[in-house]
Amino acid sequence: MSDQTRHVRVRVEMVLEITEPDELIRAAWARIEGDELMPPEERDQAAQAVSRDEAEAVAYLIDPIDLVGEVPGVLLAQASWTSEQAEYDPDEAWDELDDDLPDLPDDGSGGSGGAGEERDDGGPGAGPGGAGPWR
Repeated sequence: MSDQTRHVRVRVEMVLEITEPDELIRAAWARIEGDELMPPEERDQAAQAVSRDEAEAVAYLIDPIDLVGEVPGVLLAQASWTSEQAEYDPDEAWDELDDDLPDLPDDGSGGSGGAGEERDDGGPGAGPGGAGPWR
């Protein structure tokens, strides 16, 4: 094995059906309220945002760190995520949706995840569009 650091880019796309909007919003409010790093003014803005937009609420509750936290031998180098309202046709094949995704370079490395960690103290869902704290 070489001493060179290897990176793997993992892309995950999900479509979530919101079955209990009020429950989702309450959970997002609880996450926001529990975020000790978020200033009170930002907390109020975030609470209003999740009240108006279910996709924003989802962004506050999904964390890429949870996906890899227990995977042995890996360290999360960089992550970002967004959520948005989407039209969904369960009969549409997933491969048709892949046409919207950019191609990764075919250099044999499996992609590059970037280096270092940066934390946006705004917490999950900080910023417009529901972008998360790990970039």
